[in-house]
Amino acid sequence: MTRIVRRPGAFVCGIDAAMDVIGGKWKVLILWALNEKTCRFGELRRAVPGVTEKVLSSHLKELEDDGIVHREVYAEVPPRVEYSLTPLGLSLNAALEPLGAWGRDHIYRSAEEPGAEAAAESGVEVAAEPVAGPGRR
Repeated sequence: MTRIVRRPGAFVCGIDAAMDVIGGKWKVLILWALNEKTCRFGELRRAVPGVTEKVLSSHLKELEDDGIVHREVYAEVPPRVEYSLTPLGLSLNAALEPLGAWGRDHIYRSAEEPGAEAAAESGVEVAAEPVAGPGRR
C-alpha cells in the first residue's frame, strides 16, 4: 500500500487536514456505508446512490492511499475485492459522529422553526426521520 505522507506545515489547522481526507461529495457516504459492513464494489455503489463508478473508484483509491480504507483482493476466479475500514478509518468515523448529530439536530430545528411550512410548500425538503450517519442506523 502506498500511503501519501503530507508535510505537517501544509495545513492551516486540523479541520483543514481532515477535510483534505474527507473532502468531496461522496467520501463521507462511502465511510458511512463501510462503517456498516465490509462491502464489495457493487454493494458500495448501491449503498451510495448517485455516485458513478469512476468517482467511486477514484475516492476508494484516495481513501486507501490515506490509510482510511483497506482493499482486500482474493485470488479467486472471478476475482473478488472487498473494502473495509482500517482502524484509522474507524477513528475517523468516530470523529464524524458529532458532526452527524449536529446535522440531525439542525434538520429538526429547521423543521420546528417558523416558516418551515412555507419552506416545505416552496419545495425545500425537510427530513422527517433522523439522518443516518457513521455508526448510526
